[in-house]
Amino acid sequence: MRTMIAATIAATLLAVVASTQSNDTPSERFRAFAVDISNTAPRSATTTVDIAINRWSTDAQRDELLSVFKEKGQDGLLTALQHQPSVGFISTPDSLSYDLRFARQRPEAEGGRMIFLMTDRPIRMWEAANRPRTIDYPFTLIQLQVDKDGNGVGKASIATRIRQANDGTIELENFSSEPVRLNQVRRVQ
Repeated sequence: MRTMIAATIAATLLAVVASTQSNDTPSERFRAFAVDISNTAPRSATTTVDIAINRWSTDAQRDELLSVFKEKGQDGLLTALQHQPSVGFISTPDSLSYDLRFARQRPEAEGGRMIFLMTDRPIRMWEAANRPRTIDYPFTLIQLQVDKDGNGVGKASIATRIRQANDGTIELENFSSEPVRLNQVRRVQ
């Protein structure tokens, strides 16, 4: 299963992470309708999600995070990510917003873009004290695919584990299962 996850996601992640971009793009805001389709709840939960990108991560920041990940694994990546300056935030109507730590984009066909966002996920006090298995999934990853007008779809994994496979590919556990689908993504002013 992990091999399938790596094959499905590694190419997308590496392409987005390796892409070049300008850091001078003005801030952008997106709103999406989030549908939790995980099997942890008896029925799907829905809410709106607001995403603000105030700046794009630089090539140097990308290279630093990749280097730390290759040398120190997930724990090193988590620490390095937590020390990155905020690039924006994510919020829902019933929660506090929290900082995004990494944002990259890649041009797509016909003026569209693939946007990849990453941050450390909020860890609640009970989880930190009791250290259940979920503590091993410290990242939140968001992928948006938008057209030239800023409309599109996306997916998010609130709790993801990242590791390097023996063949050097990056495995994102739980990301391809698409636990949160982002529908009706649109750029807002």
